[in-house]
Amino acid sequence: MSGHSITFTHALCRTPARSVTEGLRASDQGDPNPDVFATEHAAYVAALRATGATVAVLPALEEFPDSVFIEDPALVLMGQAIVLRPGAPSRLGEAAALRKALLAHCDGVIDLKTGGFVDGGDILCSDDEVMIGLSARTNQQGADDLRPIVESLGYRLRIVQTPPEILHFKTESSLLDPETVLATPALAAAGCFDGYRVITTEPGEAAIANAIRFNDTVFVSAGYPCTTEKIAKAGYKVVPLETSQAALVDGGLSCMSLRYSRA
Repeated sequence: MSGHSITFTHALCRTPARSVTEGLRASDQGDPNPDVFATEHAAYVAALRATGATVAVLPALEEFPDSVFIEDPALVLMGQAIVLRPGAPSRLGEAAALRKALLAHCDGVIDLKTGGFVDGGDILCSDDEVMIGLSARTNQQGADDLRPIVESLGYRLRIVQTPPEILHFKTESSLLDPETVLATPALAAAGCFDGYRVITTEPGEAAIANAIRFNDTVFVSAGYPCTTEKIAKAGYKVVPLETSQAALVDGGLSCMSLRYSRA
C-alpha cells in the first residue's frame, strides 16, 4: 500500500553528540555509550538510505545533549518544515539551531508561534490526518496553535490525550500504512485510533511500538521477536535495528529522523 505518509524521498538526521550522556531520561538505567550510539546511529542512517531515500546527516550539537532526536523540534508536511516548540526547557534552543538546516533541506519553513509547547514525538501523521497527543511535553495551547498551520497544508488535526505514564504519543504508537497503526494495548485502549486498524504489541514488548514505516520497510527496534513476527505475518517487510543506546535516554527509531518528500 502506498501513501505519502509512508513514502519518502528524504530524511534529515543529526549525529549524536558526545554529551548525549547528559540526555534526559524518565528513569536512570545508566548513561549511553557515545561510541556505541554513533555505531547504532550510522546503521540507522544506512538503513534509511537503503530504501532509496536521500539522507542528510547534520553535525552534532554538543550544547544540546538530546539533539540526536531531531524529530522533536520540527515537523515536515508536504515538504514544508514547521519549527515546533519542545516542551523540555533544556531542549528549547534546539528548534532555533535546526532552522537553518530546514531552510536548506526542505521546500519552505513555517514557524509555530505559540506560548505553548509541541514536541514532534507527540505527532503521528497519516495521509490526511495529523494526530497530536497531549503529554508532559505537548500542551493544549501548542496543539491549538498548530491547528491552522496543519489545516493550511490540507490535513485534519485530531487532538488526543496520551495516558500520563507515557512520555510521548509515539513512544507507544507508529504508522504501518495509511490505515494501520502499531500501538501498545494501553494506548490502543485509550481510544486514540478510532477509524484505524490497530495491531497491538505483544506482552513485554511495548518498546517496539516506536517503529517507522519508511518506503517499503517497517523498521523496528531489535529484541522483540513476538511482535516482530506478528507484524511480518500481517504482510509487512520488517527490519530490526539496534536502539539500545537511544533507549537509555528515552529515544527510539522515530525520534532520530525527520522523514519527508520534496516537491
